[in-house]
Amino acid sequence: MSENAQAAQAAKAPAAKFGGRGINIGIIVAAVVTVIGLVLWGVQLSGGLVQTGMRNLDSWGLYITSFMFLVGLSAGGLIISSVPRAFGMKGFGGISKVAVWTSICCTVLAIGFVVIDLGQPLRLWELFAYSNLGSPLMWDIIVLSTYLILSIVYLWATVRFENGKGSEKALRVISVIALVTAVLVHSVTAWIFGLQQAHEFWHTALLAPWFVSSALVCGVALVLVVIIALRRAGYMELAQENVVKMVKLLGAFVCVDLYFFACDLLTSAFPGGSGTEVVNMLVAGPLAPFFWIEVVGCAITAVIAFVPRLRTNPLIVVGALLAIAGIFCKRVQLLVGGFQLPNLDYPGAMTSYTVTDTSGTLASAYQGMVYWPTPIEFGVVLGVFGLGVLLLLLGFKYLPLKPTERSH
Repeated sequence: MSENAQAAQAAKAPAAKFGGRGINIGIIVAAVVTVIGLVLWGVQLSGGLVQTGMRNLDSWGLYITSFMFLVGLSAGGLIISSVPRAFGMKGFGGISKVAVWTSICCTVLAIGFVVIDLGQPLRLWELFAYSNLGSPLMWDIIVLSTYLILSIVYLWATVRFENGKGSEKALRVISVIALVTAVLVHSVTAWIFGLQQAHEFWHTALLAPWFVSSALVCGVALVLVVIIALRRAGYMELAQENVVKMVKLLGAFVCVDLYFFACDLLTSAFPGGSGTEVVNMLVAGPLAPFFWIEVVGCAITAVIAFVPRLRTNPLIVVGALLAIAGIFCKRVQLLVGGFQLPNLDYPGAMTSYTVTDTSGTLASAYQGMVYWPTPIEFGVVLGVFGLGVLLLLLGFKYLPLKPTERSH
Protein backbone atom coordinates (compact mmCIF):
# COMPACT_ATOMS: atom_id res chain seq x y z
CA MET A 1 0.00 0.00 0.00
CA SER A 2 1.36 3.44 -0.94
CA GLU A 3 2.05 6.19 1.59
CA ASN A 4 -0.86 8.29 0.26
CA ALA A 5 -3.25 5.37 0.62
CA GLN A 6 -2.00 4.75 4.17
CA ALA A 7 -2.47 8.45 4.95
CA ALA A 8 -6.04 8.44 3.67
CA GLN A 9 -6.87 5.29 5.58
CA ALA A 10 -5.39 6.67 8.81
CA ALA A 11 -7.31 9.93 8.39
CA LYS A 12 -10.61 8.10 7.98
CA ALA A 13 -10.00 5.63 10.81
CA PRO A 14 -12.33 6.28 13.74
CA ALA A 15 -10.69 7.25 16.98
CA ALA A 16 -10.92 4.73 19.77
CA LYS A 17 -11.97 5.78 23.21
CA PHE A 18 -9.07 7.35 25.08
CA GLY A 19 -8.69 7.36 28.83
CA GLY A 20 -10.52 5.23 31.32
CA ARG A 21 -8.78 2.55 33.32
CA GLY A 22 -5.57 2.45 31.25
CA ILE A 23 -4.54 6.05 31.76
CA ASN A 24 -5.55 5.96 35.43
CA ILE A 25 -3.29 2.94 36.00
CA GLY A 26 -0.49 4.77 34.20
CA ILE A 27 -0.95 7.82 36.43
CA ILE A 28 -0.90 5.68 39.60
CA VAL A 29 2.26 3.81 38.52
CA ALA A 30 4.02 7.07 37.60
CA ALA A 31 3.00 8.59 40.93
CA VAL A 32 4.42 5.59 42.85
CA VAL A 33 7.71 5.80 40.95
CA THR A 34 7.85 9.54 41.69
CA VAL A 35 7.33 8.95 45.41
CA ILE A 36 10.10 6.32 45.45
CA GLY A 37 12.40 8.83 43.78
CA LEU A 38 11.53 11.47 46.38
CA VAL A 39 12.30 9.03 49.19
CA LEU A 40 15.69 8.21 47.67
CA TRP A 41 16.39 11.92 47.24
CA GLY A 42 15.62 12.35 50.93
CA VAL A 43 18.17 9.63 51.70
CA GLN A 44 20.71 11.44 49.53
CA LEU A 45 20.02 14.73 51.31
CA SER A 46 20.51 13.10 54.71
CA GLY A 47 23.82 11.47 53.79
CA GLY A 48 25.18 13.94 51.27
CA LEU A 49 26.47 13.59 47.72
CA VAL A 50 29.15 11.20 48.96
CA GLN A 51 26.50 8.53 48.38
CA THR A 52 26.72 9.22 44.65
CA GLY A 53 29.51 8.27 42.23
CA MET A 54 30.59 11.91 41.90
CA ARG A 55 33.93 12.79 43.44
CA ASN A 56 36.63 15.45 43.29
CA LEU A 57 37.51 14.73 39.68
CA ASP A 58 33.97 13.89 38.53
CA SER A 59 32.03 16.80 39.97
CA TRP A 60 29.12 16.30 37.53
CA GLY A 61 27.44 13.01 36.80
CA LEU A 62 24.15 11.42 35.84
CA TYR A 63 22.08 14.35 37.13
CA ILE A 64 23.73 16.93 34.86
CA THR A 65 23.79 14.42 31.99
CA SER A 66 20.02 14.07 32.36
CA PHE A 67 19.69 17.84 32.61
CA MET A 68 21.46 18.33 29.26
CA PHE A 69 19.40 15.56 27.69
CA LEU A 70 16.07 16.97 28.88
CA VAL A 71 16.90 20.50 27.78
CA GLY A 72 17.41 19.05 24.32
CA LEU A 73 14.12 17.17 24.43
CA SER A 74 12.29 20.31 25.50
CA ALA A 75 13.91 22.65 23.00
CA GLY A 76 13.32 20.28 20.11
CA GLY A 77 9.64 19.92 20.94
CA LEU A 78 9.04 23.67 21.05
CA ILE A 79 11.05 24.33 17.90
CA ILE A 80 9.04 21.94 15.70
CA SER A 81 5.87 23.44 17.17
CA SER A 82 6.79 27.10 16.70
CA VAL A 83 8.62 27.03 13.35
CA PRO A 84 5.51 26.44 11.17
CA ARG A 85 3.58 29.16 13.00
CA ALA A 86 6.48 31.63 12.98
CA PHE A 87 7.12 31.33 9.24
CA GLY A 88 3.52 30.89 8.14
CA MET A 89 4.10 27.32 6.97
CA LYS A 90 1.79 24.36 7.00
CA GLY A 91 2.12 22.43 10.25
CA PHE A 92 2.02 18.74 11.08
CA GLY A 93 -1.70 18.17 11.50
CA GLY A 94 -2.44 19.79 14.85
CA ILE A 95 0.36 18.34 16.98
CA SER A 96 1.45 21.77 18.23
CA LYS A 97 -0.16 21.62 21.66
CA VAL A 98 1.04 18.07 22.33
CA ALA A 99 4.59 19.05 21.33
CA VAL A 100 4.56 22.13 23.57
CA TRP A 101 3.19 20.14 26.53
CA THR A 102 5.96 17.54 26.19
CA SER A 103 8.40 20.44 26.03
CA ILE A 104 7.03 21.95 29.26
CA CYS A 105 7.25 18.60 31.06
CA CYS A 106 10.87 18.10 29.95
CA THR A 107 11.80 21.62 31.06
CA VAL A 108 10.34 21.04 34.53
CA LEU A 109 12.39 17.85 34.84
CA ALA A 110 15.56 19.60 33.62
CA ILE A 111 15.19 22.25 36.32
CA GLY A 112 14.52 19.48 38.83
CA PHE A 113 17.83 17.82 38.03
CA VAL A 114 19.68 21.08 38.63
CA VAL A 115 18.10 21.34 42.09
CA ILE A 116 18.97 17.70 42.87
CA ASP A 117 22.57 18.17 41.74
CA LEU A 118 23.03 21.12 44.12
CA GLY A 119 23.07 18.68 47.00
CA GLN A 120 21.51 21.23 49.34
CA PRO A 121 18.34 22.74 47.81
CA LEU A 122 17.87 25.05 50.80
CA ARG A 123 20.76 27.08 49.41
CA LEU A 124 19.05 27.60 46.05
CA TRP A 125 18.31 31.22 46.95
CA GLU A 126 22.06 31.92 46.99
CA LEU A 127 22.15 31.53 43.18
CA PHE A 128 20.05 34.68 42.95
CA ALA A 129 21.31 36.57 45.99
CA TYR A 130 24.98 36.20 44.97
CA SER A 131 24.55 35.70 41.23
CA ASN A 132 27.44 36.31 38.86
CA LEU A 133 26.01 37.57 35.57
CA GLY A 134 29.36 36.91 33.90
CA SER A 135 28.96 33.17 34.44
CA PRO A 136 27.40 30.91 31.77
CA LEU A 137 25.72 29.01 34.62
CA MET A 138 23.76 32.14 35.51
CA TRP A 139 22.93 32.73 31.85
CA ASP A 140 21.46 29.25 31.69
CA ILE A 141 19.33 29.77 34.79
CA ILE A 142 17.90 33.00 33.36
CA VAL A 143 17.28 31.58 29.86
CA LEU A 144 15.82 28.31 31.15
CA SER A 145 13.40 30.09 33.49
CA THR A 146 12.36 32.44 30.68
CA TYR A 147 11.97 29.47 28.36
CA LEU A 148 9.63 27.65 30.75
CA ILE A 149 7.45 30.74 31.17
CA LEU A 150 7.35 31.33 27.41
CA SER A 151 6.41 27.70 26.76
CA ILE A 152 3.47 27.97 29.14
CA VAL A 153 2.41 31.29 27.59
CA TYR A 154 2.72 29.80 24.09
CA LEU A 155 0.53 26.83 25.02
CA TRP A 156 -2.04 29.14 26.64
CA ALA A 157 -2.06 31.44 23.58
CA THR A 158 -2.47 28.46 21.24
CA VAL A 159 -5.43 27.13 23.21
CA ARG A 160 -7.05 30.59 23.23
CA PHE A 161 -6.54 31.01 19.49
CA GLU A 162 -8.02 27.61 18.68
CA ASN A 163 -11.03 28.52 20.82
CA GLY A 164 -11.51 31.72 18.79
CA LYS A 165 -10.39 34.11 21.56
CA GLY A 166 -6.99 35.27 20.34
CA SER A 167 -5.45 36.76 17.22
CA GLU A 168 -3.22 34.82 14.86
CA LYS A 169 -0.80 37.75 14.67
CA ALA A 170 -0.23 37.73 18.44
CA LEU A 171 0.29 33.97 18.41
CA ARG A 172 2.80 34.32 15.60
CA VAL A 173 4.77 36.94 17.56
CA ILE A 174 4.86 34.65 20.60
CA SER A 175 5.97 31.72 18.42
CA VAL A 176 8.89 33.76 17.01
CA ILE A 177 10.03 34.73 20.53
CA ALA A 178 9.64 31.13 21.69
CA LEU A 179 11.69 29.88 18.75
CA VAL A 180 14.56 32.27 19.47
CA THR A 181 14.49 31.36 23.16
CA ALA A 182 14.50 27.63 22.34
CA VAL A 183 17.66 28.05 20.28
CA LEU A 184 19.23 30.21 23.01
CA VAL A 185 18.48 27.80 25.83
CA HIS A 186 20.44 25.01 24.21
CA SER A 187 23.22 27.29 23.03
CA VAL A 188 23.73 28.65 26.54
CA THR A 189 23.71 25.12 27.97
CA ALA A 190 26.48 24.25 25.51
CA TRP A 191 28.47 27.32 26.54
CA ILE A 192 28.52 26.11 30.14
CA PHE A 193 30.89 23.44 28.87
CA GLY A 194 32.40 24.98 25.74
CA LEU A 195 33.70 28.12 27.45
CA GLN A 196 35.79 26.06 29.88
CA GLN A 197 38.98 25.88 27.87
CA ALA A 198 40.73 23.78 30.51
CA HIS A 199 38.76 20.70 29.36
CA GLU A 200 40.00 19.41 26.02
CA PHE A 201 36.79 17.60 25.12
CA TRP A 202 34.55 20.63 25.68
CA HIS A 203 36.61 23.46 24.25
CA THR A 204 35.17 23.69 20.73
CA ALA A 205 33.18 26.43 18.99
CA LEU A 206 31.05 23.70 17.38
CA LEU A 207 29.45 22.75 20.69
CA ALA A 208 26.51 25.21 20.57
CA PRO A 209 25.26 24.35 17.05
CA TRP A 210 25.91 20.70 17.86
CA PHE A 211 23.66 20.98 20.91
CA VAL A 212 20.93 22.61 18.82
CA SER A 213 21.08 19.86 16.18
CA SER A 214 20.93 17.20 18.90
CA ALA A 215 17.92 18.96 20.41
CA LEU A 216 16.14 18.82 17.07
CA VAL A 217 16.90 15.10 16.75
CA CYS A 218 15.66 13.98 20.15
CA GLY A 219 12.84 16.56 20.25
CA VAL A 220 11.34 15.41 16.96
CA ALA A 221 11.89 11.77 17.93
CA LEU A 222 10.08 12.22 21.26
CA VAL A 223 7.12 13.97 19.65
CA LEU A 224 6.92 11.19 17.04
CA VAL A 225 6.75 8.49 19.69
CA VAL A 226 4.15 10.42 21.69
CA ILE A 227 1.82 11.23 18.78
CA ILE A 228 1.99 7.70 17.36
CA ALA A 229 1.10 6.33 20.79
CA LEU A 230 -1.72 8.88 21.21
CA ARG A 231 -3.10 8.12 17.77
CA ARG A 232 -3.08 4.40 18.50
CA ALA A 233 -4.82 5.05 21.84
CA GLY A 234 -7.50 7.12 20.06
CA TYR A 235 -6.56 10.43 21.64
CA MET A 236 -6.10 12.16 18.30
CA GLU A 237 -6.53 11.55 14.58
CA LEU A 238 -3.45 12.28 12.51
CA ALA A 239 -2.92 11.54 8.83
CA GLN A 240 0.01 9.26 8.11
CA GLU A 241 1.40 11.82 5.67
CA ASN A 242 2.10 14.15 8.62
CA VAL A 243 3.92 11.36 10.43
CA VAL A 244 5.97 10.70 7.29
CA LYS A 245 6.88 14.40 7.01
CA MET A 246 8.14 14.36 10.58
CA VAL A 247 10.14 11.18 9.99
CA LYS A 248 11.84 12.73 6.96
CA LEU A 249 12.60 15.78 9.08
CA LEU A 250 14.06 13.52 11.77
CA GLY A 251 16.28 11.83 9.18
CA ALA A 252 17.60 15.19 7.98
CA PHE A 253 18.35 16.34 11.54
CA VAL A 254 20.14 13.04 12.29
CA CYS A 255 22.37 13.47 9.25
CA VAL A 256 23.26 17.03 10.25
CA ASP A 257 24.05 15.92 13.80
CA LEU A 258 26.28 13.06 12.61
CA TYR A 259 28.01 15.49 10.23
CA PHE A 260 28.81 17.85 13.11
CA PHE A 261 30.14 14.91 15.13
CA ALA A 262 32.35 13.77 12.24
CA CYS A 263 33.72 17.31 11.79
CA ASP A 264 34.57 17.55 15.46
CA LEU A 265 36.30 14.15 15.52
CA LEU A 266 38.30 14.90 12.37
CA THR A 267 39.42 18.29 13.68
CA SER A 268 40.50 16.70 16.96
CA ALA A 269 42.31 13.67 15.53
CA PHE A 270 43.91 14.88 12.28
CA PRO A 271 46.60 17.19 13.77
CA GLY A 272 47.79 14.30 15.95
CA GLY A 273 47.94 16.41 19.11
CA SER A 274 46.14 16.11 22.42
CA GLY A 275 42.80 15.80 20.61
CA THR A 276 43.82 12.30 19.56
CA GLU A 277 43.30 11.19 23.16
CA VAL A 278 39.67 12.31 22.93
CA VAL A 279 39.03 10.34 19.75
CA ASN A 280 40.76 7.22 21.09
CA MET A 281 38.74 7.40 24.29
CA LEU A 282 35.51 7.51 22.30
CA VAL A 283 36.26 5.06 19.51
CA ALA A 284 38.13 2.35 21.43
CA GLY A 285 38.35 3.49 25.04
CA PRO A 286 36.07 3.27 28.08
CA LEU A 287 33.33 5.33 26.40
CA ALA A 288 33.32 3.31 23.17
CA PRO A 289 30.00 1.53 23.92
CA PHE A 290 28.22 4.89 24.17
CA PHE A 291 29.95 6.15 21.02
CA TRP A 292 28.98 3.19 18.87
CA ILE A 293 25.40 3.05 20.21
CA GLU A 294 25.01 6.68 19.14
CA VAL A 295 26.60 6.32 15.69
CA VAL A 296 24.98 3.00 14.74
CA GLY A 297 21.60 3.90 16.28
CA CYS A 298 21.39 7.26 14.51
CA ALA A 299 22.51 5.69 11.22
CA ILE A 300 19.69 3.13 11.49
CA THR A 301 17.25 5.98 12.20
CA ALA A 302 18.38 7.76 9.03
CA VAL A 303 17.91 4.59 6.95
CA ILE A 304 14.37 4.12 8.29
CA ALA A 305 13.59 7.79 7.60
CA PHE A 306 14.76 7.78 3.97
CA VAL A 307 13.68 4.31 2.77
CA PRO A 308 9.92 4.50 1.99
CA ARG A 309 9.40 0.77 2.47
CA LEU A 310 10.68 1.00 6.04
CA ARG A 311 8.47 3.92 7.06
CA THR A 312 5.92 1.83 8.94
CA ASN A 313 4.77 3.00 12.36
CA PRO A 314 6.52 0.20 14.33
CA LEU A 315 9.85 0.90 12.62
CA ILE A 316 9.34 4.65 12.95
CA VAL A 317 8.98 4.20 16.72
CA VAL A 318 12.09 2.00 16.79
CA GLY A 319 14.05 4.59 14.82
CA ALA A 320 12.85 7.43 17.06
CA LEU A 321 13.80 5.52 20.22
CA LEU A 322 17.23 4.73 18.76
CA ALA A 323 17.72 8.44 18.04
CA ILE A 324 16.72 9.37 21.60
CA ALA A 325 19.07 6.72 23.04
CA GLY A 326 21.85 7.93 20.74
CA ILE A 327 21.55 11.53 21.91
CA PHE A 328 21.53 10.40 25.54
CA CYS A 329 24.72 8.43 24.86
CA LYS A 330 26.20 11.57 23.33
CA ARG A 331 25.45 13.46 26.53
CA VAL A 332 27.19 10.72 28.54
CA GLN A 333 30.24 10.92 26.28
CA LEU A 334 30.38 14.68 26.56
CA LEU A 335 30.04 14.99 30.31
CA VAL A 336 31.99 11.92 31.47
CA GLY A 337 34.59 12.26 28.72
CA GLY A 338 35.28 15.85 29.67
CA PHE A 339 36.45 14.73 33.10
CA GLN A 340 38.49 11.75 31.90
CA LEU A 341 41.32 13.89 30.54
CA PRO A 342 42.82 15.60 33.63
CA ASN A 343 43.63 19.27 33.34
CA LEU A 344 45.90 19.39 36.41
CA ASP A 345 49.30 17.77 36.82
CA TYR A 346 50.27 18.43 40.41
CA PRO A 347 49.42 16.86 43.77
CA GLY A 348 46.06 17.95 45.06
CA ALA A 349 43.46 17.17 47.66
CA MET A 350 42.21 13.65 47.03
CA THR A 351 40.05 11.15 48.87
CA SER A 352 40.23 7.38 49.05
CA TYR A 353 37.26 7.25 46.71
CA THR A 354 39.01 9.09 43.88
CA VAL A 355 42.54 7.72 43.66
CA THR A 356 44.21 4.51 42.59
CA ASP A 357 47.81 5.71 42.85
CA THR A 358 48.51 8.37 45.45
CA SER A 359 52.28 8.23 44.97
CA GLY A 360 52.25 10.10 41.64
CA THR A 361 50.62 13.20 40.29
CA LEU A 362 46.93 13.91 40.12
CA ALA A 363 47.01 12.78 36.48
CA SER A 364 48.53 9.39 37.30
CA ALA A 365 46.10 8.94 40.18
CA TYR A 366 43.21 9.39 37.80
CA GLN A 367 44.52 7.19 35.00
CA GLY A 368 41.97 4.66 33.72
CA MET A 369 39.13 5.80 35.97
CA VAL A 370 35.61 6.31 34.62
CA TYR A 371 32.63 7.66 36.53
CA TRP A 372 29.72 5.28 37.10
CA PRO A 373 26.50 6.21 38.98
CA THR A 374 25.54 4.52 42.23
CA PRO A 375 22.16 2.78 42.72
CA ILE A 376 20.80 5.78 44.60
CA GLU A 377 21.54 8.00 41.58
CA PHE A 378 19.72 5.62 39.27
CA GLY A 379 16.77 5.56 41.69
CA VAL A 380 16.53 9.34 41.94
CA VAL A 381 16.74 9.71 38.15
CA LEU A 382 14.03 7.09 37.71
CA GLY A 383 11.85 9.04 40.15
CA VAL A 384 12.32 12.29 38.22
CA PHE A 385 11.39 10.62 34.94
CA GLY A 386 8.40 9.11 36.74
CA LEU A 387 7.36 12.68 37.55
CA GLY A 388 7.67 13.54 33.87
CA VAL A 389 5.39 10.68 32.84
CA LEU A 390 2.94 11.71 35.56
CA LEU A 391 2.80 15.31 34.29
CA LEU A 392 2.48 14.13 30.71
CA LEU A 393 -0.45 11.80 31.45
CA LEU A 394 -2.23 14.35 33.64
CA GLY A 395 -1.95 16.87 30.82
CA PHE A 396 -3.42 14.44 28.30
CA LYS A 397 -6.28 13.67 30.67
CA TYR A 398 -7.21 17.16 31.86
CA LEU A 399 -5.80 19.77 29.44
CA PRO A 400 -7.36 20.69 26.04
CA LEU A 401 -4.49 19.32 23.97
CA LYS A 402 -6.52 17.59 21.28
CA PRO A 403 -6.50 19.19 17.80
CA THR A 404 -9.42 21.38 16.79
CA GLU A 405 -10.60 22.82 13.47
CA ARG A 406 -8.27 25.80 13.94
CA SER A 407 -5.23 23.66 14.77
CA HIS A 408 -2.24 24.42 12.55
